[in-house]
Amino acid sequence: MSNKQIINWAGITLLIGLNAACSVPRLVEKTVNKSIPASYYDSQDSTNTAKNTWKQYFTDPYLTALIDTALYNNQELNVTLQEIQIANNEVLARAGAYRPFVGLGGGAGLDKVSRYTSQGAADAATEIRPGIETPEILPNMYFGATASWEVDIWHKLRNAKKAAVASYLASIEGKNFQVTNLVADVANSYYELMAYDNQLDIIKQNLVILNNALSITKQEKEAAKVTELAVRRFEAEVAKTQSLQYEIQQKIVETENRINFLIGRFPQHVPRNSQTFNQLLPTNVSAGIPSQLLANRPDIRQAEWNLEAAKLDVMSTRANFYPSLNLRGFLGIMSYNPLYLVYTPQSLVASLAGDLVGPIVNKNEITARYKTANVKQIQAIYNYEKTVLNAYIEVANQLSNINNLGKKYETKNNQVQALTQSTSISLKLFTSARADYMEVLLTQRDVLEARIELIETRMQQLNAQVNAYRALGGGWK
Repeated sequence: MSNKQIINWAGITLLIGLNAACSVPRLVEKTVNKSIPASYYDSQDSTNTAKNTWKQYFTDPYLTALIDTALYNNQELNVTLQEIQIANNEVLARAGAYRPFVGLGGGAGLDKVSRYTSQGAADAATEIRPGIETPEILPNMYFGATASWEVDIWHKLRNAKKAAVASYLASIEGKNFQVTNLVADVANSYYELMAYDNQLDIIKQNLVILNNALSITKQEKEAAKVTELAVRRFEAEVAKTQSLQYEIQQKIVETENRINFLIGRFPQHVPRNSQTFNQLLPTNVSAGIPSQLLANRPDIRQAEWNLEAAKLDVMSTRANFYPSLNLRGFLGIMSYNPLYLVYTPQSLVASLAGDLVGPIVNKNEITARYKTANVKQIQAIYNYEKTVLNAYIEVANQLSNINNLGKKYETKNNQVQALTQSTSISLKLFTSARADYMEVLLTQRDVLEARIELIETRMQQLNAQVNAYRALGGGWK
């Protein structure tokens, strides 16, 4: 076949492939909605707490030591780091796909051609050297380099590589979001542990008061001022408070072990200074403006990179409808006798071929992959919009929570002060027979519950402060 005929056939194949590409199915398109409210509750302050690193935000030395250990030892975080390495390897694999593949090797074999074929008849009439005919069984040995290359005409391979890069960057942002959650989980658990320690101290103090009241009641019974019923009711209240003590002790053990799990170690004592818990005051959280979430929240940036990867996957799969150009080549030495391999250029052999192939019939697989990529792109759009909406709502909820918890703590503190004063008053009235024992019991029970709830409210304030920091996108830097 002449060169002109080869060019004509290549042109015909290209035209057929391009014509087939014109029948690429049209897909439903969706544009991403990136709008976000201008402010939180009409606040226009651009100061953002999320810009502070976690070491600046958390000042308790015991807490910072726990967080630092968790960032090195947490197993789940270390698994994610390996997934990032896998994503990076995928980038290298995709990058190598659109470069030429070159291999080096050799081989040997035997070839017997029938004498009654054109090649056999030609070999029978040919002499390798004067007086030496071509052997009927002809050995063959070769050594050389092979090369193959898919010419990336439609950027199919390049877009696949860019998609892998976007997925790799998304995995990094996923790791950052995991770090944010890990920091917040350790901090929340730490504050819960300190709160349980203080609640346990309150219960022990209340047990001392109840036991003193029980002793007084027994003395009053001996003096015939009260009945056996009063003694039994005080004993029951002591037993109830003791059971609450064991419940709090179990919560302390579980919270300690939750922290130990987060920092990747077996159960052991978690160092802390719980005596400073009542001195911890929630710091002011500056929310900034909602548009800063797009830069601060790692989960939003992860969703954005996943969206970019999905778009590139659509472009890459669309290119499968177009003709692909593949080049193949070989350069080496070949001979029927190994002694002749060193004689060049006589033993030199070379080949070069190219294929231009485009799909025409039965494109169901390509069409299905193309449609699937488009569906995944639409999913990525919805996921991005959901992530932005969720981030805004989380911040709005935590800002409202901080405000309401501040008012709740102030009210609860007034209640505790009033009940504490009424406790001593009721006990004095009881000893002077001017109050019933039930008034003493109910007052003791109310003050215990109120003081425990006050500690719990402080813990909720600190947790809201941590969760607001997480919602704003802080903790991963």
